[in-house]
Amino acid sequence: MQSLTALIEALRVLPGVGEKSASRMAFHLLQHDRGGAMRLSQALSGAVSQAMHCTRCNTFSDALLCGTCADESRDATKLCVIETPADQSALERSAAYKGYYFVLMGHLSPLDGIGAAQLNVQALLKRAMDGVVTEVILATNFTAEGEATAHLIAQTLKAKGIAVTRLARGIPAGSELEYVDLGTIAYALSDRR
Repeated sequence: MQSLTALIEALRVLPGVGEKSASRMAFHLLQHDRGGAMRLSQALSGAVSQAMHCTRCNTFSDALLCGTCADESRDATKLCVIETPADQSALERSAAYKGYYFVLMGHLSPLDGIGAAQLNVQALLKRAMDGVVTEVILATNFTAEGEATAHLIAQTLKAKGIAVTRLARGIPAGSELEYVDLGTIAYALSDRR
């Protein structure tokens, strides 16, 4: 059945979803939850056709400015640079940061053809040099690509005289040292305060 095969293949584009998981999802939707399948179809279609990038921070938005950028009560002197809208969502859930964001929509990956131009570093530079921002917080992931991205951005911003900080890294709260990897212990010791 072509329509079922097409649905399974479409579900496989999701991260972490292989053929078996996609098949289970497809059969469940068709057999037990056709209403859910229709809601999923409509929500996906609506998001694809209506979601755009915020003109100020580059995250996903339904308007030219996202809700965060439109919120004038936030600290305009702080600009947090992150890789994805999912990272922004995680930081927002922590309720620990009240500044603005710039979303790169990825990280440096030369093998995939993603360089500074694809990450829109020039737009970030313009935003960071608006005369209001006093600190740029680099909150890219602690992967090789995230570290390379943070290094490139830090060097670019520091050359323009902009204060740059990096998220701290170390021992997770509630963990026991004997179970923490050696790299994390080494970073925690060198970045101690």
